[in-house]
Amino acid sequence: MKKILVLHTGGTISMSKDATGGVILNEQNPLMNQNELFQGEIELVVEDIFNLPSPHMTLEQMFQLKERIIQGIAEGIDGVVITHGTDTLEETAYFLDLTVPKGVAVVVTGAMRSSNEIGSDGLYNFMSAVWTAASDESRNKGVLVVMNDEIHMAKYVTKTHTTNVATFRTPTFGPIGMLTKGRTFFTKEVMPEEVCDVPSVQGEVFLIKAYAGMDDQIFNLIHTEKLDGLVIEALGAGNLPPAVLPGLQKILDQKIPVVLVSRCSNGIAEDIYAYEGGGAGLRNHGVIFMKGLNGQKARIRLLVGLNAGKSAEELHRYLES
Repeated sequence: MKKILVLHTGGTISMSKDATGGVILNEQNPLMNQNELFQGEIELVVEDIFNLPSPHMTLEQMFQLKERIIQGIAEGIDGVVITHGTDTLEETAYFLDLTVPKGVAVVVTGAMRSSNEIGSDGLYNFMSAVWTAASDESRNKGVLVVMNDEIHMAKYVTKTHTTNVATFRTPTFGPIGMLTKGRTFFTKEVMPEEVCDVPSVQGEVFLIKAYAGMDDQIFNLIHTEKLDGLVIEALGAGNLPPAVLPGLQKILDQKIPVVLVSRCSNGIAEDIYAYEGGGAGLRNHGVIFMKGLNGQKARIRLLVGLNAGKSAEELHRYLES
């Protein structure tokens, strides 16, 4: 019998509506006692590790999850399921993807409808996540996100709709598999991701989004003595308005790593354009181009790289790989 460690962290999947119609956390998670759903094939080891709305999730709590998963692996569990609020689910999933050793399947899931709503998706997604974590095919694929019968890589999946149950999508690349009747079907191979066993999650990394007419005021307002890294969601393929450049250069001159991704939901950031503010010039000035990630995940990767103690050269390779 497979033994699956279940870590509940809160979120809509554990919430219900109160008398006023507001969605709130339950004192008792409705998914705590669901062993009977798996017909004696799977044993659940269940812990209510947090009970938080996902906007309350921090890097320190992600680190706690990482440590508990590693402990569970040492204890001989066969897989891990984490239930999580959807607003920051992709960030927690990607942090774990970068810091938990490959081997046992780690699956993150959530819900878009609270437990007492008509058509609630929480219990179904939870069951799908457990079956995925118990599948031998799910091993060595890194952290997976399972929602709405689809299996996604933590690296690229993102929340695309505020309320739709099919909100989690993988732009450009698509899901890597699907579920039907409790069985997993994988259709794509997963490229291995470097794992960093970070001892902490310290540091300040800011995320800035570019826009038409942007200048360098926001860059000049940053207290760089407290800044460990910066991520910019740039325009198009990886470009910035020229008025940004003086303030950006001051940060680069202080050897603070600056990572650039595109604010577009599809495609990758590239150093194509050679006009002022274009990607080619930005790369020449030391901006690091990160391919395929959105801004929030680029921030997670940069923080992990910094806490792994990488040298400037190692960090550059890690971020561009």
